[in-house]
Amino acid sequence: MNAHDSLPPSNAPRLLDLLRSQIRYLHYSLRTEQAYVHWVRAFIRFHGLRHPAELSGAEVEAFLSWLAVERRVSPATHKQALSALLFLYQKVLGQRVPWMDEIGRPQRQARLPVVLSHDEVARVLAALGRVAAPGERVRSDPSQGTTPVLQLFGQLLYGTGMRLTEALRLRVKDIDFERRAIVVREGKGGKDRVVMLPASLEAALRAQLQQAHRFWAADRAAGVAGVQIPFALERKYPRAAVSWAWAWVFPQAMLSVDPRSGIQRRHHLHDQAFQRAFKRALQQADVHKPASPHTLRHSFATHLLLTGYDIRTVQELLGHADVSTTMVYTHVLKLGGGAVRSPLDQLQSSPSSFAPPMPAVPWPPRNGPHIREPDPPCYLPSLTAPSPRRPAEPPACPATPSSTAAATSAF
Repeated sequence: MNAHDSLPPSNAPRLLDLLRSQIRYLHYSLRTEQAYVHWVRAFIRFHGLRHPAELSGAEVEAFLSWLAVERRVSPATHKQALSALLFLYQKVLGQRVPWMDEIGRPQRQARLPVVLSHDEVARVLAALGRVAAPGERVRSDPSQGTTPVLQLFGQLLYGTGMRLTEALRLRVKDIDFERRAIVVREGKGGKDRVVMLPASLEAALRAQLQQAHRFWAADRAAGVAGVQIPFALERKYPRAAVSWAWAWVFPQAMLSVDPRSGIQRRHHLHDQAFQRAFKRALQQADVHKPASPHTLRHSFATHLLLTGYDIRTVQELLGHADVSTTMVYTHVLKLGGGAVRSPLDQLQSSPSSFAPPMPAVPWPPRNGPHIREPDPPCYLPSLTAPSPRRPAEPPACPATPSSTAAATSAF
């Protein structure tokens, strides 16, 4: 038997292409596809370009151990790499992997989210107004004219609690000014939800739509291909991609190439552009916290709970499937270690408060002065008219400050 007979034909699809096809068949997101391809490629390179079909549980565990020990990745990254390899063997190679149950899985520790205060949020949003978006000029006086694009985008993240990609993918049809609502399409898990449209952003959003309409009109005049349409809607509605309703609310100033279709078209604002701008805004605002654009979402949920909104409302606005996910924001209700006042603060405010209590004195004293007999009981005047069935009331109390205050507090 010739050695070349065991090799697959030259026109056979590559392993990574099969991986991409299976991911798209199951309608996974583009981010999941990029992450899984990255970890499968790293796994193959780690074992000297050997085909994964020739490897087993020992090689998989060696790769994961290298990630945890040598690369010192986080438990979330470790779990993502394990999920990518599990998908490769089960969905792409079609192998039963009983040894996967024997591989140790990292335990993810609960971490409190980074939250900005109201003052820090205001400073960061103000600093975003001094950072220019790609293709935008920075005005010397941001208070004049319309709101800068990046500042408006940051205000929208904080004002609605949307994720970064959810706000980037907003289309014109998703904003309802009459109902003051924003429809979030295909959020995390492919779910839709409705969030509020902040009244303070209505004028700025209308101005942003006018700017987006100028981009849209220029593309129609130049014959540029329409925006990206999900799934097969572009075939079902051929004119939807070039319609104003499907246009991006935050379009890029320059054209770009679709990574999947290879068509040059107008894309929405890039996520890394805002991430870099947000990092510069943190420095300008003098905020020294490991914050990211997602921190605005954490701050949104935290500040709503502090305001008094119930956790179920916050859960619906955030789009969490389980309320236990939203429970992480209840840490704000445990101020300062359960709202316990430190004894150091009490010592510095009133040092005498730590004096030992005086011994109890019996009352009345056995050999003390004569104690005046208490006055007969008296009651506050009744608010109802006298009734013959009700006995006469005792005399009213004298108009002393204490009785007046008691009468006032009774109502």
